Amino acid sequence: MATLLLRLVAPMQAWGTRSRFVDRDTEAEPSKSGVLGLCAAALGIDRADSVEHLTRLAFGVRVDRAGVIGRDFHTAQMYPHNPRHRANRTPDVTTRYYLADAAFWAGLEGDRALLTELHAALQTPHWPLSLGRKAFAPSLPVFERPPLDLPLWEALLVAPSLRRGNDDEPYRLVLDWEAVPPPLRASASPSRRQDVPDGPFARRRYLSREVLTVTLPLAPEPDPLLRLAPPEEVSA
Repeated sequence: MATLLLRLVAPMQAWGTRSRFVDRDTEAEPSKSGVLGLCAAALGIDRADSVEHLTRLAFGVRVDRAGVIGRDFHTAQMYPHNPRHRANRTPDVTTRYYLADAAFWAGLEGDRALLTELHAALQTPHWPLSLGRKAFAPSLPVFERPPLDLPLWEALLVAPSLRRGNDDEPYRLVLDWEAVPPPLRASASPSRRQDVPDGPFARRRYLSREVLTVTLPLAPEPDPLLRLAPPEEVSA
């Protein structure tokens, strides 16, 4: 198994999982569907095509900068020249939430050949990349390095810091339950996120997955992979 790290940094980003009509939400960290959508754009996968090979990848996020939740208002209107919508000429005001000045590492674990192909596609994407919405372009390259010969948990621990200054707050990690080390699974319970595409993105249907959220300081040792945080440093 290998893990590909994606650097998600932008002035604004949004990772909605419950958006309905005029109310567009954002989660506190990137969703699996949102990151897989970014990957599909890089690979040139159409919204009507299957992304099952991507959904099989294990997924996790490390929150380096949580950012600040902002709210914006947009107007939206059906195309007025379409005969089906001529009667509806009143614009709708939509409320859209986003994260400002946030920074994350996202990791995908799975087949090395697929991750190598994805790493190349992120450098020369088929379609423009965005972090949750088309207007939210990344401010740093999404790709960092080729796939690592590490499991997802360990790769998220060794990723370079995206913080500023001497911020010593614990890091928050949110990752698939199956990718959590057994010592942590033994003393914690998972929660659920409904953000796994069920078929092509055009279907707009999503399955749930079990995840674990932990907070811990990155280990100060030269080789942090040799150390798990002791129980008092980890909260689930």
